[in-house]
Amino acid sequence: MTQRREFRLPDVGEGLTEADIVSWRVRPGDSVQINEIIVDIETAKAVVELPCPFEGTVASLLVAEGDTVDVGTPIIAVDSADPGGRPPGSPDRAGGRSPGPTDPAAIAAEGPRPAADDLIPPLPAAADEQPVPAAAAPPREERQAVLVGYGVKLGSATRRPRKAPATGGRSAAGLSGGNDAGPAVNGGGRPATVLAKPPVRKLARDLGVDLAGLAGTGPAGSITRDDVQRAASGPALAAVPDLPSPAGREARIPVRGVRKHTAAAVAASAFTAPHVTEFLQVEVGATMDAVARLRELPELAGVRVSPLLMVARALLIAVQRHPMINSTWDEAAQEIVVKHYVNLGIAAATERGLIVPNIKDAGALSLPGLASALADLADTARAGKSSPADLTGGTITITNVGVFGVDAGTPILTPPEAAILAFGQVRHAPWVVDGELAVGQVTTLSLSFDHRIVDGDLGSAVLRDVGAMLHDPTRMLAWG
Repeated sequence: MTQRREFRLPDVGEGLTEADIVSWRVRPGDSVQINEIIVDIETAKAVVELPCPFEGTVASLLVAEGDTVDVGTPIIAVDSADPGGRPPGSPDRAGGRSPGPTDPAAIAAEGPRPAADDLIPPLPAAADEQPVPAAAAPPREERQAVLVGYGVKLGSATRRPRKAPATGGRSAAGLSGGNDAGPAVNGGGRPATVLAKPPVRKLARDLGVDLAGLAGTGPAGSITRDDVQRAASGPALAAVPDLPSPAGREARIPVRGVRKHTAAAVAASAFTAPHVTEFLQVEVGATMDAVARLRELPELAGVRVSPLLMVARALLIAVQRHPMINSTWDEAAQEIVVKHYVNLGIAAATERGLIVPNIKDAGALSLPGLASALADLADTARAGKSSPADLTGGTITITNVGVFGVDAGTPILTPPEAAILAFGQVRHAPWVVDGELAVGQVTTLSLSFDHRIVDGDLGSAVLRDVGAMLHDPTRMLAWG
C-alpha cells in the first residue's frame, strides 16, 4: 500500500498570500527525494526554488506553469511507500508526531539550526491522510525529514541531479536533457525542450518570444537573455507581448509577481506617507578622485569601488548623526520607531521589475565590507536570486538614478521607511569656485522623506551632511 500526499503551496516567508508557478522540474512518473527541488515559483518578492517534503513518485501536477496560486493550494501529488516522508511535526497514522523542529533528538541530529526567519511552517496534516492503493514500492533508506528546503539536509537524504525546467508555456509536461527546439523525444520517451532560467523565461514572455524557436548560446545550449533580446529585435510582431488586442495595435501584460507587489507598495506609500522632496546640487570632484585612489589600493584589490559606495558611506554617517531619519511610523501604536541599526536598501531595476534588497547592519561594515556587500547585492539582484529575506527589513534606501543618465527625481518612499535618497548622474558642468567660473564634476541629490516623522530642518540637515561629505570626503573621517 502507498499513500498519496498532496504538497500545498507554503508561505515562504513574510506573510505572502500567493505565488506564480514559473517552471516545473518534475513530471508525472518521476521519482523524487525529500528536499529535491521540484518547482520554481515567483512570489511578490523573489523567484524561489521550492523543494518537496515527500519521497516517492510524482502522481500528478495539480497546477500548470503560469498559474497564480494561493498559499495552501495543493500543487503536486506524490505517491509514497510509507508515512515517514511527511513534514516534520505533522501527525502520523497512529496520531503521534513525526520528529520536528521541537524534537530534541531531531534537533541533535540536525546540528546547527537555521534562523527562525528562514523556516517554512509545517504543512497541514490533512493533505497526507488519504491512503490510495498502489503498487508496492521498494523500501527506502531511513532518513530524517526536515523543514522544506530550509532544514539541514542529512547525508542519507541525497538529491538527484537537477532536471531542466519545463518550457515557459502553460503546459506542465515535458522535460529535456537537450536543447532541441522542436518536438523531439529524448531517450526516456519525454518531449525534449530548450533550457532557460526562470528570469529568462519571464523576459521571453514579456517580449513575446517563443523559446522553442531559439538556439541557445549558454551552457549546455541554454537560452540566455541576449538570445531572447536578439530574437525580440527582429520583426516587430515578434516583440509584441502576450495577449495582443484583436486589432494588433495594443498588448496586455498580466500584472503579477514583483510588478504587482511594487504597484501596491508605491500606491500605498504615495497615499499614506506625506512625501516631501528636497534637492541639493553638489560638486563631487574630490569624491571622484578618492574613488580612483581607492581602486589602486592593494587592500581593496578585487573589490568593486564606485561613487555609489561613497554615497552609501556618507548616508550611513549622516544616519549616525541624525538617527530620527532612520525611523518608521507605527500607525496602530501611534509611535515612531527609531532603528538603532541600518539595513541599507539599494533600489535595483531587474527583469522582473523594481526591487529593493537591503544590506543588513550596513552601518557596522568597514568600507571594504560595504563595497563587497554592494557588489553581492547587485549581482544577486541581476541574477534574479534575491531572497524574501533580502527584500524585507530595510530601514533607509538609496536609488541610483544616475546610472540611467538622469540628474534628479522625486523618489517614492519604500514603506515603511521614512527616507530615500536619489543619487543623480555625475557630469561636468559650470561651477563657481572662489568667485571664478570653472568646470566641476556635479551631481544632484534628492531626499524624499515622510513628513509625519521628518521635519524640514531634519531632512535638510541630513541632505546637507551627505552633500558636504561628497564634496569633501575627508569629512567622512572626521564625522564617522
